[in-house]
Amino acid sequence: MLTIRDLSKTYANGVTALRNVSLNVPTGMFGLLGPNGAGKSTLMRTIATLQDPDSGSIRLGEIDVLADKDAARRQLGYLPQEFGVYPKEPAITMLDHFAVLKGIVDAKQRRDVVEALLKQVNLWEVRGHKLGGFSGGMRQRFGIAQALLGDPKLIIVDEPTAGLDPEERNRFLNLLAEIGENVVVILSTHIVEDVTDLCQNMTIISRGEVLLSGQPHEALASLDGRVWRKQVVKAELAQLQTLHTVLSSRLIAGQPVIHVLADSSPGAGFEAIAPNLEDVYFGKLRAQAAQAA
Repeated sequence: MLTIRDLSKTYANGVTALRNVSLNVPTGMFGLLGPNGAGKSTLMRTIATLQDPDSGSIRLGEIDVLADKDAARRQLGYLPQEFGVYPKEPAITMLDHFAVLKGIVDAKQRRDVVEALLKQVNLWEVRGHKLGGFSGGMRQRFGIAQALLGDPKLIIVDEPTAGLDPEERNRFLNLLAEIGENVVVILSTHIVEDVTDLCQNMTIISRGEVLLSGQPHEALASLDGRVWRKQVVKAELAQLQTLHTVLSSRLIAGQPVIHVLADSSPGAGFEAIAPNLEDVYFGKLRAQAAQAA
């Protein structure tokens, strides 16, 4: 269990990135969902011991992460949003180098670990290829291989599917799901579908604040019977947005289709629909914006 209590961080330029964030993160896939600039990367870097908060605490099991960073790092695997590689190095050479840095000094043990990880992430057949020639998805899978060195108990992946094509995205998410069966995996993303597909537990964060934390099915149950859909003409859209809580608007065949949050039918032409996690997400963001206004 990763336990975060009252974590706050304000940068020197006055931007408050985290506001009293408290989370319980159990074993398995945990989705950290929020828009760009929500504070997700700040939270990830803080958990990964790359920066200090202004206040609060983080514990990984019995380890006080902020007080004993070396112990925390031995239990941590981290794939940041921007993961650089040496483009002229073969994958197997680079992963062997990372293994040395992780403290695996015995040559045979290191060789066995590197081989097993490259097979696990389905890169063994291209182990001799230079990293600069890898596709985006292959680089992300190599990043997961290096994050798995040392048998970590906590793995953090920050916006891992951004820019991947659908096939690579599915392959990468399937790999994460397998890893998440045995360790804590925090998936930080702004892509709602990633969390819907993978995560047993989740939180929504925006403007540094936790807006919701729990299981996706519980969040969906809170909107049962309260989400309505209607296809409208473009000229109506602005007025409807002033009259109703419009969760989302999407063009389908050239016409806007809106989802509205309401306890009863918003009017003629609206049909009740089963909510999805995107409705939950936008509902929380709209509520926060309304409160701040």
